Amino acid sequence: MRLSQGFIPTIKETPNEAQIASHRLMLRAGMIRQSSAGIYCWLPLGLRVLKKIEAIVREEQDRAGAQEILMPTIQPAELWRESGRYEDYGKEMLRIRDRHDREMLYGPTNEEQVTEIVRASIKSYRDLPKLLYHIQWKFRDEVRPRFGVMRGREFLMKDAYSFDLDFAGARHSYNKMFVAYLRTFARMGLKAIPMRADTGPIGGDLSHEFIVLADTGESAVFCHKGLVDKDILARKIDYDANLQSIVNEWTSLYAATDEMHDKAAFEKIPEGERLAARGIEVGHIFYFGTKYSEPMKAVVAGPGGEQITVEMGSYGIGVSRLVGGIIEASHDEAGIVWPESVAPFKVAIVNLKPDDGAVSGTCQKLYDALAAKGIEALHDDRDLRPGAKFADMDLIGTPWQVKVWQALLAIPQGKVSTYRAIAGRVGNDNASRAVGTAVGRNPISWLIPCHRVLGSDGSLHGYHWGLERKRAMLAVEAARQSERPRTSAMA
Repeated sequence: MRLSQGFIPTIKETPNEAQIASHRLMLRAGMIRQSSAGIYCWLPLGLRVLKKIEAIVREEQDRAGAQEILMPTIQPAELWRESGRYEDYGKEMLRIRDRHDREMLYGPTNEEQVTEIVRASIKSYRDLPKLLYHIQWKFRDEVRPRFGVMRGREFLMKDAYSFDLDFAGARHSYNKMFVAYLRTFARMGLKAIPMRADTGPIGGDLSHEFIVLADTGESAVFCHKGLVDKDILARKIDYDANLQSIVNEWTSLYAATDEMHDKAAFEKIPEGERLAARGIEVGHIFYFGTKYSEPMKAVVAGPGGEQITVEMGSYGIGVSRLVGGIIEASHDEAGIVWPESVAPFKVAIVNLKPDDGAVSGTCQKLYDALAAKGIEALHDDRDLRPGAKFADMDLIGTPWQVKVWQALLAIPQGKVSTYRAIAGRVGNDNASRAVGTAVGRNPISWLIPCHRVLGSDGSLHGYHWGLERKRAMLAVEAARQSERPRTSAMA
């Protein structure tokens, strides 16, 4: 996308109403705009991130064997009266009447609706188990919505529901979602720690919430440090196999939020292995047996013709909340630091001389080369001073930045010196190779993450151009053949 034609309304000032980092940065980066208290419009940049998170969630649900459906936002009140929750839910539920004076509600969750679907469609034990999910907007009338999308009134949520014949089957479905959640959050660059949790208004007797560690987290968390180092993506997962050993591995070490914290048990952990921090809830899973299926008469015929009440569980991920959660866990003083899997654009091409035909042509060539490789790029072709462009790119948080100006075009082909022996490893990156091919340079020596380079005398030689990444620890310097060799050191 050409930024001069795009709609990314960044702002310099920090809005007064923003109390936490994610809210401030999402407003400043032009990702969202408030419509009313706790309700937001998603602008193009924010929507790109939201859709990428949604895609990862969907892929992992499908991988675990869940099937996607789509339920309405407006539900009939009588379903909630069947379960007994209509009066119990409280003022957070938005209750309305249609023109025929029928009582309706804006769904805060979907246990009743999905139970009605299954009881009407599944009559035999042979049709079980079933895992159904949808991704839909929900509304809860929070008394004090705050923190932007972290605690809004309207939010996008993935909620899945399992239906099984007995407890053993229900526990297997629960374990599937447990492992799927570990994979989902890991793919987003998050370290999510499962913690035993209170079941709240959903009900049931088995529940885990998934917590991302962040200094600005809403809850105090206490856990064994070993949980932070586990890597679920390194495992080969067979969802048809018994997953209990994986669940046990992640739940055998101590982990609890402040509501469930056992100080004595925590202090039994060696002091050097304890972690007390703050965290953000990004997912919650529940097993609740027949809490909904019994009052709503969701039954199937068993092998002998007997009526069996189905066992259920529900599994939620706050998709829109995750946008804020990722920012809380990954930002710096300059702006957002997106993990590549959810970044709105992987590469930013920063044209530092948009009125120069050669520079603009090179930028376009880079953009086309990246597009041909399927790499999403943002081309900053605006007529602004370099400092303003750099600030916006850091605020937006593109993982890679390509800065192009006249000096690039003046360097002879192949006249490049590198001062680190690791360029080959980094040069395997697809973005590096695509950009290198576009400008006729060797991607292994040209396009690696880089910071500024200092000469032996401490002066800044700089780089004429480069592909750089926030917090990178590598350097490269382009030098003319006629210049004397220099030694370099990291800034």
